[in-house]
Amino acid sequence: MADTNKENKYPLNEETGEGIIKIADDVVSSIVGLAVTEVDGVSKLTGGITREIIAMLGKNSLSKGITVTFEEGKALVDVSVEVKFGYNIVEVSKNIQEKVRQSLQTMTGIQCSRVNVKVSGIDFSE
Repeated sequence: MADTNKENKYPLNEETGEGIIKIADDVVSSIVGLAVTEVDGVSKLTGGITREIIAMLGKNSLSKGITVTFEEGKALVDVSVEVKFGYNIVEVSKNIQEKVRQSLQTMTGIQCSRVNVKVSGIDFSE
């Protein structure tokens, strides 16, 4: 089954070969994005200049501030966020890591090898 997970494919029943479930990368990114925005203290997802240029060119399917890659059947997630003023950055980051791991496992069965959080700014607005 290790080779099928490189493509995000999961057999419904390995013994009978009933079929395969394919989870699109955009779906995984959307789940991650939703999980991050649910964490208290996160102001917004932030993207690098490359992702913003891609979005301006009409490639809206990429999730801003989120990169998901797969290594040995597990997800490696990179998230870039802006944190609200007054919140502990380390605590918010730990909460993001836990929420992303939990959401991916619950909704897709995908396990995370790592969740890297980059805090790109502080939101001073109220």
